[in-house]
Amino acid sequence: MPFVVTDNCIKCKYTDCVEVCPVDCFHEGPNFLVIDPDECIDCTLCEPECPAQAIFPEDDVPAGQEHYIKLNAELSRDWPVIAVRKDAPPDAADWDGVKDKLKYLEK
Repeated sequence: MPFVVTDNCIKCKYTDCVEVCPVDCFHEGPNFLVIDPDECIDCTLCEPECPAQAIFPEDDVPAGQEHYIKLNAELSRDWPVIAVRKDAPPDAADWDGVKDKLKYLEK
């Protein structure tokens, strides 16, 4: 069961999770990260590293955010792999906890 990046990552895009991933399954977009479900080995290392608490096992994705399962799979095909931590956007803390951020997703 792969892990899934969900709504709260949008515009927060903390990258603490990417450094602990042993298989480099994270992909980076302009303001969001996704996990390639075909590469994820379900190691559980990334979930506790996410300051925004935006990573969940596929079976535990919060109600109403199930569409992020498909979105992670789709965007991971187009976006480049990220394996090294970067600084979060300067306003990341302001966006942490904002609900329904899908409209802000930049592809």
